[in-house]
Order: sequence, then C-alpha cells, then structure tokens
Amino acid sequence: MAIQWDKSLAVGVKLVDEQHQELFRMVNGLMEALMKGETKAELESLLGFLGRYVVEHFGTEEKLMAQYQYPDAPKHEQQHADFVKTFLAVKSEFEKTGATVGVSVAVSKVVCTWLREHIGGSDIALGKFLRTAGAKEAQLR
Repeated sequence: MAIQWDKSLAVGVKLVDEQHQELFRMVNGLMEALMKGETKAELESLLGFLGRYVVEHFGTEEKLMAQYQYPDAPKHEQQHADFVKTFLAVKSEFEKTGATVGVSVAVSKVVCTWLREHIGGSDIALGKFLRTAGAKEAQLR
C-alpha cells in the first residue's frame, strides 16, 4: 500500500511540507522493500533511517511550536511521543520476527495511516497557526 502526498496535506510552511514529502518517499520505499521481501538487514536499515528522520522532523515542528508559542503544542508533542513509542514497538517486533505479514500490516497501519491522519489534522492546524504568525518560510533560529 503506497502512501501518496497530495496538496490537501500541504500545511503551507515550506520546510514542514518538504519534510512531509520526504517522509512519504521513505515510507513508500519501506513498503516496497517489505513487499519485495528484501533482506532483514536492508529492512532494518530502512526502518532505522525512517525512525531517525521522523525524530528529526518532529524536532523541526516542535522548535516551530516553541518559537511561535503554539497553544496546542503539548497535545501535538504528545502525539509525536505516542507515535515514536508505537513505531519503536513495531521496529522491535520486526527485529524479533522479521518481515512477517503482521509486521507489514503494522507498518502500514502505524506509519501510513497515522501520517495521513496526523498531517491532515494536527499538522494542518499547526500550519494554519504558523502562517498566521508569519512563519510561511519557517526559518528556524
């Protein structure tokens, strides 16, 4: 199952939108590798890279929330923390069992579904706030 970024998911903050598009490319690469039955080492590498990038991306959003004093920051940051916890659980399951159907379904559900829902809801709201606050190009200090 490929995950497609489209303009309805644009938050209107250049840096965040670019990172979201990169996340979608990474997730699609991981899903393709799972379907092709790539080696465990290759899949571990992809999962690790995705996990590190997600943390980097969440850091970007959280810096912007702090910089512009986003009122819903605690709730948004908790969503990030919950995702990381769930992602690490899926990664741990993969490390124990390999690329089982259950792991593939979990990656699809946890990563693909969560990303679309989070970006389409919480990140769109954050983007609207940031644009109103003048953060269209989102230059981090």
